[in-house]
Amino acid sequence: MGTSKKANKYEEENFVLIEDYDGEGFTLRDANPKTGEIAEENRDEVIAAVEAYFVSEYDTEVTVHNIVSAVDAVSVYVESVGDPHFYSFAVVPVDLENETVKTDEIWTEEGQVEDGIKGGLYKMAFSEEFEQLDAFLESSTETYPIIGSPQAVIENVKGNGYTTPYYFVSTFGNVFKDIYNAYMEDPSISSEEIHSIISDQPMDKSGVSIGIEFYMSGDEAEPDKEVFDELAKELEEMKELPPGEYFLFLNDGFVDKRRGIGKKENSLERRFIVEQE
Repeated sequence: MGTSKKANKYEEENFVLIEDYDGEGFTLRDANPKTGEIAEENRDEVIAAVEAYFVSEYDTEVTVHNIVSAVDAVSVYVESVGDPHFYSFAVVPVDLENETVKTDEIWTEEGQVEDGIKGGLYKMAFSEEFEQLDAFLESSTETYPIIGSPQAVIENVKGNGYTTPYYFVSTFGNVFKDIYNAYMEDPSISSEEIHSIISDQPMDKSGVSIGIEFYMSGDEAEPDKEVFDELAKELEEMKELPPGEYFLFLNDGFVDKRRGIGKKENSLERRFIVEQE
């Protein structure tokens, strides 16, 4: 999908190379730009309130990366400080009539932050396995003409929980409620304790999802099927990966800057399972 091959006016205006994307142009559905303007005028107040909200509600320090206009609010994208590491967002309502921010009415989507914390805890429990996965995925960008998402994209538009340039982790099921509750009771809980809680219960293989996403590097119109098959084969043959349900995606070289999404009709996808030992 080179710059001369984009299919329609929307793509011409909004598809950019992933390696050049930093989140600029990202827009939430039906957003009112005025909310963002008001929030920016009160930026220090918004940041302080969001940081205090995460400490109060989740006993977690966060850093604010981005403020994005919504309908009658702004979404504030954050990154946790330390472990468990995750990205998320909070919603700060905006009074358009009085041009003020309602920092006493901050809220988060149900389960969004909790899932991020659970994913970060899961990474702590299987840190060695994740390190192996990280090393493999990083080396794959040297072996094949593929790249991950720039760090700025993760910080500014994702809010997907535990996220790296190559994958994000989602968790489901009762076992993860247990590790979340244990963390909330004791935020200094160790990786060994988290691993013990997970190991003591049978984990549904679909209880954790690890979505791996690559893009073709450069101005590539189509994902390379041969590269995708080789990458998938190597992943499926790897030993000692974090257990869970894996999804591997390979997109072309472009991302929709308005939506922050690279998956398209031509994206390649494969699913496989890594069982808990």
